[in-house]
Amino acid sequence: MLNDRLRADMATMLDGLGEQFRGIAELQKQRALLTATVTACDKRIEVTVNADGLLIATKFADDVLELSLEEIAANLTAAVQSAAADVAGRSRELMTPLLERRDALPKLSEIIEGAPDLGAMLPTAPAPPTVATDHTRWPTDGSGIHGPRSAVADNDD
Repeated sequence: MLNDRLRADMATMLDGLGEQFRGIAELQKQRALLTATVTACDKRIEVTVNADGLLIATKFADDVLELSLEEIAANLTAAVQSAAADVAGRSRELMTPLLERRDALPKLSEIIEGAPDLGAMLPTAPAPPTVATDHTRWPTDGSGIHGPRSAVADNDD
């Protein structure tokens, strides 16, 4: 009787796992098709990013050179960041149903007494910077070269 129950529980878990994998595959297909396009400077600058937030297209209007190079650079950067944020938000929306199904599944610690909650043990990655690092503020190592030593640079000792 106990073996029958364990088999039934295992079959249910395997069915759920198979459904999760199929859902993940479908979400990956949908996510891969995501793009976001943003314009800036009265539509003088247009950028498009892919699902990973990578810039895949840039268009400038004929009158873009009425702007200074600094204005173009700053607005181009802001437009790419805005498009990347947009596509990241839509990626999260795609993932919501899958995450809700995952959260409804029992945790290992709920199935096996004394087992750790593996999800609680996962570290959270820090957010990447949205502004360029000021490399002139990096300390030197005495060589007169600012910044971290390169493993492949010609000028290392």
